[in-house]
Amino acid sequence: MRNRHLILIAVALSVIAFAGVAFAASADDFKVALAKAEAADKQAYAFKNQWTTTEDDLKKAKAAAAAGKFDDAVKLAQQAEALANASIVQAKEQEKLWTEAVIR
Repeated sequence: MRNRHLILIAVALSVIAFAGVAFAASADDFKVALAKAEAADKQAYAFKNQWTTTEDDLKKAKAAAAAGKFDDAVKLAQQAEALANASIVQAKEQEKLWTEAVIR
C-alpha cells in the first residue's frame, strides 16, 4: 500500500515536470500555481504534517518569480503542491495505521 502511494507521487512529479516544459509561463500562470500550492500547504498544516521541503520550494518559487523566471517559478510551485499533497496522503495513511503499531 505504501509503495503504491510512493509510485503515484513519483508519477505525479514526473508528469508535472514534463508538463511545465511544454509552455512559457506567465505571471498569471505563476499566481495560479502558487495559489494551489499554498492551499495544499494550508491543508497539510491542518493535518499537522507540513514538510519543510514544501516550504523551501515555495520560497524558491517566489524568488524565481521575483527574478522574472516564471517557468522555473511555476515548476517549483507545482512541485511544492505535489509535496504538500504527498504530506496530506502520508498524514491520512498514518492516521489509520497508527493503531496497528500500538502494543497491546
